[in-house]
Amino acid sequence: MTIRPRRSVLYMPGSNTRAMEKAKTLPIDAVILDLEDSVAPDAKAEARKLVAATVKAGGFGRREVFVRVNGVDTPWFGEDFEAVVPARPDVILVPKVSSPDTLEMISQRLLDMHADARTRIWIMVETPLAIFGIRELAACATDSETRLGGFVMGTNDLAKETRVRLVPGRAPMTGWLADCVLAAHAYGLDIVDGVYNNLSDLEGFKRECLEGRDLGFDGKTLIHPNQVEPCNEVFSPSPEEVALARKIIATFDLPENSGKGVVQMDGRMVERLHAEMAKRTVAIAEAIGMA
Repeated sequence: MTIRPRRSVLYMPGSNTRAMEKAKTLPIDAVILDLEDSVAPDAKAEARKLVAATVKAGGFGRREVFVRVNGVDTPWFGEDFEAVVPARPDVILVPKVSSPDTLEMISQRLLDMHADARTRIWIMVETPLAIFGIRELAACATDSETRLGGFVMGTNDLAKETRVRLVPGRAPMTGWLADCVLAAHAYGLDIVDGVYNNLSDLEGFKRECLEGRDLGFDGKTLIHPNQVEPCNEVFSPSPEEVALARKIIATFDLPENSGKGVVQMDGRMVERLHAEMAKRTVAIAEAIGMA
């Protein structure tokens, strides 16, 4: 299975051609060309054209290209889909999805439009109902027709909907975040953390990246290029982690260990599950050019 790094996922406004072009030069794993929150209602029609043209033009290299459309309950969703699907982005990101019924509707629309088979659907998790139903949403990945590939946390919207305070450490919503990570990984989905709003607080941003990494997020959504490098640093395995991972793999690959579930390495017991974790670490390292 090919593992794709999604450490840094940067939002760029779909109404800003210069910003979208800049994304092609940044060391990000993915870019979200946004038609929703960052685009005013009277600019959405023009942004839609700009984003479709930008995706068709390509030039993003290895960077994964997401397009965030407007929500299904808005007057812009239909036109967004009509413009974006033929452009063949890697991912269409749909906001405020709270029910599997929405995913079924989207999959039918993609089928009717004969959408490119490689285009995936990711959803924003940003409502109380989505949190309550996160397992059912994640389980939609078992139906290949939904094309569900992952979750993006919408922590600002969650705070708005629940009146939870966005405090350092995010203790009021840590349980929700953990539930979403658990559900995503239970069904083989990737999941990226929400944005950090204070652009002047890079130390606070890095702390939140570390918290997200330790919770099991695959990466983080970003709102400014200055956040890219510290984010990549946190969500990349360290050289020491990669070296240890290679050693674990090599130990289990020894002929005398081929049938063993547990081996001894450097005075400690290592299980075969650690070898599987090690393989993922090495795959991520290779994908980002560390090894």
